[in-house]
Amino acid sequence: MKFLKNLFIGIAVLAIIIIIVGFFLPQTTHVERSITINASQDTVFQQVNTFDDFNSWSPWHKMDPSAMYEYSGPDSGVGAKMSWESDNAQLGTGSQEIVESTYPKFVKTELLFGDDPNPGYATFELEELAPRETKVTWSFEADFGNNIIGRYFGLFMDGMLGSTYEEGLQALKEKIEK
Repeated sequence: MKFLKNLFIGIAVLAIIIIIVGFFLPQTTHVERSITINASQDTVFQQVNTFDDFNSWSPWHKMDPSAMYEYSGPDSGVGAKMSWESDNAQLGTGSQEIVESTYPKFVKTELLFGDDPNPGYATFELEELAPRETKVTWSFEADFGNNIIGRYFGLFMDGMLGSTYEEGLQALKEKIEK
């Protein structure tokens, strides 16, 4: 009986420590990857400012080619929206909507995953390095607020998402340059 009491106290102390440490973890997370594409800024902008052809270079489409997609709003720019539903746990359900578009340099999307009401934001920043050379920076940001589990999750976000962004940028480069 004494063993169970000590075990319970140990688990309770550990839980309290995890919660307290969680409040000191960063509230936000940021993931960013870049690539240089041999194409004009306009050409790259036209590709990232729409969802019409997103799945031709999206790393998530490769994870589940049978996922269901629905498109709404305008074909490109602010208001263009893509929703998805997948049986693959890595994809699940969600939506992505362009909420800011500044030709030819910037596109920002709001991402919602499953039932989570807190959005994440992905951006594409385009920098013209030469007339036919564009640096593309793809980033993701999320604010976990006081969600302790989210804050712990945020610690691993770069490791989980970074390589996927690299894969997507490489596929985007190959698509545009061919």
